[in-house]
Amino acid sequence: MSKIFVILGSLFMMLAVGAGAFGAHGLSSYFEKFPNLAGNYETAVRYHVYHALGLFAAAWLADKYPVSLTTWAGYLFVIGIVVFSGSLYLLVFTRQSWLGAITPIGGVAFIAGWGCLLLAAWRS
Repeated sequence: MSKIFVILGSLFMMLAVGAGAFGAHGLSSYFEKFPNLAGNYETAVRYHVYHALGLFAAAWLADKYPVSLTTWAGYLFVIGIVVFSGSLYLLVFTRQSWLGAITPIGGVAFIAGWGCLLLAAWRS
């Protein structure tokens, strides 16, 4: 599992760095037109980065504490990135505010993932 989480973490970090650079350089005129969306985009990128790094933590703990909780943590981080950050990215580009209702589901996945890592370390 650790190899999969390192691969996914690396892929998600590449995408997050690209998204951050695109936001800073390619979307400045878009955010001048829709300034209320810049914060959503920044939040999406920030949590994207944090939880891509979290995948490296899950990979390390999967080797150190090989229990199903570490695997669950990694998959919950992946789900969280896709749902939380993905819904915010979509909200920014489509300006469909209803997508904000989906975002907390990804947040719950993030919280659950960190809880799984906590329990894995606690129990081992």
